[in-house]
Amino acid sequence: MKKFTLIAVVLTSFLLLANRSQAQDYKTAVGLKFGGYENGPSVKYFMNSTTALEGILGIRNHGVVVTGLYELHQPAFNTPLLKFYYGFGAHVGAVGSGVYKRFGDDNYYSDSRVLLGADGVLGLEYKLPDAPIAISLDLNPRVELATGPFFDLAPGLGLKYTF
Repeated sequence: MKKFTLIAVVLTSFLLLANRSQAQDYKTAVGLKFGGYENGPSVKYFMNSTTALEGILGIRNHGVVVTGLYELHQPAFNTPLLKFYYGFGAHVGAVGSGVYKRFGDDNYYSDSRVLLGADGVLGLEYKLPDAPIAISLDLNPRVELATGPFFDLAPGLGLKYTF
């Protein structure tokens, strides 16, 4: 729990240090998201200079999860092309029988289960200056309602092609 609190405080401090005046550096990005429990393709689309929608198709052991996120972006640490983002969303998916990995401990399911819950995101994204590549690192807290309720937390690494 101490680790989670420290990470939450550090990421929240990004919000306080960021400057809101700069626009995003691309309109759309497609790539891969590598998470603590799911990996898969992702798409991010900016609706305006600070607001984006992101969709992730997460493939996990014995299952699949679709996540949609509403994200707010702003410059971080007065560094060009580095953005702090945070937001919320939801997920829906299914897992088959087997071990369901989650933060803190694991569950074993002897049959298939539906996954449904609320998600958050808190992270940093850097757009490479002379290449159409963006790299992100984030935390994804979520509350699982259908098989829970329980709280889950997963780190994520994103690699995206921007255009």
